[in-house]
Amino acid sequence: MPKAIRMYKTGGPEVMVWEDFDPGRPGSGEALVRHEAVGLNFIDVYHRTGLYPMPSLPATPGMEGAGIVEAVGEGVSDVKTGDRVAYAALPPGAYAQVRLIPAHRLVRLPESIPFPQAAGMMLRGMTARYLLYGCYKVKRGDTLLVQAAAGGVGLILSQWAKFLGATVIGTVGSREKAELARAHGCDHTILYREEDFASRVKEITGGRGVDVVYDSVGQATFMKSLDCLRPMGMMVSFGQSSGTVPPFDLGLLSAKGSLFLTRPTLMVYTAKREDLLAHAADLFEVVTRGAVKIEVRQTYRLAEASRAHREVEARKTTGSTILIPE
Repeated sequence: MPKAIRMYKTGGPEVMVWEDFDPGRPGSGEALVRHEAVGLNFIDVYHRTGLYPMPSLPATPGMEGAGIVEAVGEGVSDVKTGDRVAYAALPPGAYAQVRLIPAHRLVRLPESIPFPQAAGMMLRGMTARYLLYGCYKVKRGDTLLVQAAAGGVGLILSQWAKFLGATVIGTVGSREKAELARAHGCDHTILYREEDFASRVKEITGGRGVDVVYDSVGQATFMKSLDCLRPMGMMVSFGQSSGTVPPFDLGLLSAKGSLFLTRPTLMVYTAKREDLLAHAADLFEVVTRGAVKIEVRQTYRLAEASRAHREVEARKTTGSTILIPE
C-alpha cells in the first residue's frame, strides 16, 4: 500500500506521521498522480501548526508536487494517463507517494524540466509571476526590495525581476546568503542583522525609496518595509514567516506617502484555469530559456518531513527544498 504523511492534530513537526494510506480511485473530475517529487513550502508549516486551518483532520499536508498521471476519473480532459504533470494548488495532500487531485489544477510539464526541479518551482515560481505581473507590473527601470532574498521565492523573484530590467535590493541574514542572492539577480544586498535595512535602502536609492517591496517575513519587517517605499509605492505582504502582522491604523499609509498595500495569495491569482495556465507558461518560458535558474538546494526523503520542517523553521535552508517519496 502507498504511504503518506498524516496529521491527526496540529502542532510541532512531531505531529506528522509516515504511514500507509490508500488514496482511492479517481472520481468525476479527479486524477490520480504518482509523485516523483514533492515541494516543501512555508505554507506547509502554517497548515501543520494550525495557523492556516486544514479543511479537516486527519489530513495530509503539502501544496506542490510533480509526477505522472496514473488514472483519471469521468469527465477529465485536461490531462490523460501517462502525462507528466506538476501543480501548486489547493486542496493540500502532496506529502504522499500517490494522491487524488482535481484534474483542472494540473499542468502538463515540459520534457525539458525534470521532476525535482518542477517540484521545487511551481508554487514559488508562480508566486513570483503574480508578484511581478499582478500585484505590481514591474518594468525596466523600477527598483524593488525583496525581503528574504535568499529564500525559495526570493531567489526566483530576484532573477525574474532582473530579467525584466529592474534594480533589485535584497535583505539576507548572513554573508553566505548575500553571496547567493547576488548570484541570483540582486544588485544590492543588506545584512539585516547588521544594518538598518530601511536606512540602507534610502541610501542606495538616493533618498527616493523603492517602487515596490515584496515582504514574506511579516511581523518583524512590515513597518520598516513601509518606510522603504517612495510616495505612492506598493507594499506586497505575501507571507509571515516571523509571525502575523498585527492590526494597524490605515492612516499610516497616508502619512507615509499615500502608499498602496496588498495581501495576495497564489490561489486567488490562479483560481481560473486560464490564469493557472498563463502563470505556468510564463514560468516554464523563463526557466527553459535560462533567465531563471531553479536550484534544488535541499533534498529529504518524504518520510523525513518532520526533520525538513525543523530545518526550514530554523532558517537553515536556502532556495528550493523538495521531498522524495521513496
